[in-house]
Amino acid sequence: MSSLSYSGAHAHPSSRTDLFCVVAAGLLWGTGGLTGALLGQVAELHPLAIATYRLAGGGLSLLAVLACAGRLPRLPRRALPRVLTVGALTAMYQACYFAAVALTDLAVATLITLGAAPVLVIAAEVVMHRRRPSSTSLIAIGLAVLGLGLLVGVPGVAGGGALIAGALLGVASASGFAALTLLGRRPVAGLDASATIGYGFASGAVLLALVTWPTVGLGFAPTAASVGLLLYLGWVPTALAYALFFTGLLRGVTASSAAVVAVLEPLTATVLGVLVLGARLGVPELAGGGLLCAAVLVAGVRR
Repeated sequence: MSSLSYSGAHAHPSSRTDLFCVVAAGLLWGTGGLTGALLGQVAELHPLAIATYRLAGGGLSLLAVLACAGRLPRLPRRALPRVLTVGALTAMYQACYFAAVALTDLAVATLITLGAAPVLVIAAEVVMHRRRPSSTSLIAIGLAVLGLGLLVGVPGVAGGGALIAGALLGVASASGFAALTLLGRRPVAGLDASATIGYGFASGAVLLALVTWPTVGLGFAPTAASVGLLLYLGWVPTALAYALFFTGLLRGVTASSAAVVAVLEPLTATVLGVLVLGARLGVPELAGGGLLCAAVLVAGVRR
């Protein structure tokens, strides 16, 4: 698999652009946490309902944009398995993540999910390509996991079965994201990245709705604030961010580098917490943010 160059005299311009797409996706994902939290407060929606609306808004928005531009391809029968797989994986890791948050807490679920994802991607690449991971990949993963631990912290949580179940759900969520990342490296005949995500997320929203509607419900009283937040959540950290992410993957960013770059999501959320909510960062959080930035740099270095 080809690797990306982040900087240096021998960096190819297109490779820098491709990596920028993935980095931009990670930064945009970070705005989704704050938006989702605000939407939950304003509309009084359960997190699982927010995830359902997020996938529906993102998928339908991409399909609408492509249709208006005259670039919406008809869904080929041979691409249907890929689209349904994207939808199932997306619905799975969203549902497992929110379930992990409910059983543990946000910090632990984030640490397990985002920390395990690049490790699982590396393990899958080792098995598929029958070669040892590069030292660059291992260093990037180590920096990312350590940085995540310092940034989100691991406060006291209830032990016993709830913690074990939450940890398993976090790993399941990471597995879904890792599989989606690996799958994104393989192009689909007749579908570009945007069309694949549009159709896939729309199908994932249907799957999540089948679980959400009879359990926590999807209804809410629409207001200007709730509709605005809902549109932003569907358009920016979902439609735009995932389109950039898969565009970078299809153009050559390695799956392991992309999985490491995903740790920019909690870093962006933390910065927004400081700027918008007035949160204060201590030395561990600042050190963790620095390590996450270092992990992203290392993930983009050409060996």
